[in-house]
Amino acid sequence: MGIELLRREDYISQLVEKYSDMVLRLALTYIKNISDAQDVCQDVFIKIFQLNKTFMDSEHEKAWIIRVTINACKDVMRSQWKKRFLSINEIVLPVKDTENREVVSIVLELPLKYRSVIHLYYFENYSTLEIAKLLNRNSATVRTQLKRAREILKTKMIGGFENE
Repeated sequence: MGIELLRREDYISQLVEKYSDMVLRLALTYIKNISDAQDVCQDVFIKIFQLNKTFMDSEHEKAWIIRVTINACKDVMRSQWKKRFLSINEIVLPVKDTENREVVSIVLELPLKYRSVIHLYYFENYSTLEIAKLLNRNSATVRTQLKRAREILKTKMIGGFENE
């Protein structure tokens, strides 16, 4: 029993090391609040430990963790505590390069349906079909949302902001 628990803890430690950055970035994409995103990150790995989940392969593992992260983010956003939030300018973005930081901050200004597809497509390298499965959407819807998100980003990056 004790050896089994140690193996389980080692496995969870490996998952945390492998996926914690991805979970935090995805949660930050949804919630736009670093402390809530950190809470979601912690909750995801606690859930993995509690469920004692086994996976078919690393892709199944990653997809399941992404799905659990998205659901945890939706729970936080529905909660009564989510009445207050941190503005986009107050977020410390986990990006070192200044140019990339500007792109990430513009992505975070997008509506959630566009932020999520952009994040999964460009940052997690999922195909539109895989994103559709993860988000329980039609693949044509995902492609349309990706196209519209790119158009918005292009306008904001090249044409400036509407309020300027």
